Amino acid sequence: MIGVIFATLGGLFVSLQNVFNARISEKVGFIETTAVVHLVGLVFAVAAAAIFGRGNIRNVTEVNKVYLLAGFFGVMIIFNITRSISYLGTAFAMAVVIVSQLTFATIIDTLGLFGMPQLKLVITKPIGLLIMIVGIIVFNLK
Repeated sequence: MIGVIFATLGGLFVSLQNVFNARISEKVGFIETTAVVHLVGLVFAVAAAAIFGRGNIRNVTEVNKVYLLAGFFGVMIIFNITRSISYLGTAFAMAVVIVSQLTFATIIDTLGLFGMPQLKLVITKPIGLLIMIVGIIVFNLK
């Protein structure tokens, strides 16, 4: 149940962040918004690590260097979702993002990529994705 609460809060914050990013970008631009958002995020992340952190930042040298691309991915997430919202609107953009996330997560799980345990692909997953795609189409009918 705690995982569901965290996932729900994550969804809330992703939706809020994307709307806020779109509003910021109207005044400062898309790339500039990405920089501002990450700068503010850095300030909060450093403060949270200083106050609540239990890990050891020095261990970052032991991490596979390719995984450090996560920072680049964060920049690309904010930039691309902010742009998509300006073209599609918040709800449609987020629906496409969710289907995209589930599709790529299913591929990662099925192939066991990036050190994740390999999970068997069951027919219900692609069927569920197709149902979601149909749902997005119905959701956006005028």
